[in-house]
Amino acid sequence: MKPNTSNSRRNFLGALALGTATGSLSAFTSPIVNPADSNPESIHEADKWFEGIKGTHRVVYDGSTPHDGFPIIWNWAFYYTNNETGVTDGDMTAMTVLRHSAIPFALNSSVWEKYKLGEVFSVTDKSTKAPSLRNPYYEPKEGDFPIATIQGIKDLQSRGAMFCVCNLALTVYSGVVANGAGLSPGVVYKDWLDAVLPGIQVVPSGVWALSRAQKAGCGYIFAGG
Repeated sequence: MKPNTSNSRRNFLGALALGTATGSLSAFTSPIVNPADSNPESIHEADKWFEGIKGTHRVVYDGSTPHDGFPIIWNWAFYYTNNETGVTDGDMTAMTVLRHSAIPFALNSSVWEKYKLGEVFSVTDKSTKAPSLRNPYYEPKEGDFPIATIQGIKDLQSRGAMFCVCNLALTVYSGVVANGAGLSPGVVYKDWLDAVLPGIQVVPSGVWALSRAQKAGCGYIFAGG
């Protein structure tokens, strides 16, 4: 009997998400948006985005989990320590690939509050000690990072740092959240896609981006937990 490849794909994607989804979301069984049908035009331009990598010193951070903000912290550390050794911002690029359960750091705070992303992705607001209702690392507040000098995503982008987010994970996790709340996966996916922060590139998948970055001369560093 010929296997049902559509169901197999759905089961695989569901399993990816269920590894970290919490609470009632574990009951997810319905089909999600097919990434092949929903990819925005921007991800077809992703290859061109990698042409922005510059300088002698190049690194890509694999941000697969929230890990207390370290996918962003290590990006800042690359600029800070290279500056200390005489390298200018124009002669280096640090890229962070936000994939798997680190994707909410690519989204604005409105969807964090609307979909309770702090609870879904186990990100705690250090000021309230409760699941975060905001993105703490785009424009961080005092106390979000362990030391005050660490810069958030927006400031790092102004220095030439590059951030991208996995479309496959956006599709999977928005589907999990949608089905757990009785919403349309397509509607929630579009809501998340529209919430991607300025300058953050949507890429087909995080592993796709990591491969492209290394092909462009970036050294690979794991920044997950």
